[in-house]
Amino acid sequence: MPIESALRARSDDKCELCGDVTNLAAYAIPPEPDGTAETAALLCGTCTDQIDTPANSDVHHWRCLSESMWTPVPAVQVLAWRMLSRLSNEDWARDLLDTLYLDEETQTWAAATGDGAASSEETSLHRDSNGASLSAGDTITLIKDLNVKGAGFTAKRGTAVRNISLVQDNPAHIEGRVNGQQIIILTEFVKKQN
Repeated sequence: MPIESALRARSDDKCELCGDVTNLAAYAIPPEPDGTAETAALLCGTCTDQIDTPANSDVHHWRCLSESMWTPVPAVQVLAWRMLSRLSNEDWARDLLDTLYLDEETQTWAAATGDGAASSEETSLHRDSNGASLSAGDTITLIKDLNVKGAGFTAKRGTAVRNISLVQDNPAHIEGRVNGQQIIILTEFVKKQN
């Protein structure tokens, strides 16, 4: 395995992202790895699993990127940029991403898989009064009595509103049905139900 030997020599037998020394293997970096060490990194099983399966991500594990992102190795820079982009809802990750500089070719490679591209959900993120992310179809609870203009009633505190819709052009507004009426509700007056 010449590629793994080259990666082990380059990384001093440590995961190039977190520094772990166990369960190491070569990781080919998409979208078009060419089978050389230049398009691969030596990663531990934990990093590999969390990169390949975002649902398994442990946010705190990736604090290791504050050191590994400064590597001169473009392949490792690409992985660091992709993970920081994926975790950009965390303040510390966003701060690190803002300080990470990639040359134009490396930046193009990093963005080639679509990681870091803002989705329409991320660009207009709806959050409840506690900062929890709201999605279409969620159930929320009103945290304040709301006078519904034009409908002649007050939506009472504690009212559950099921199957909400998001107002796409305004992250401060959601829509929901209360007392048989479809109304617009300010997100600052709602709490997401678990």
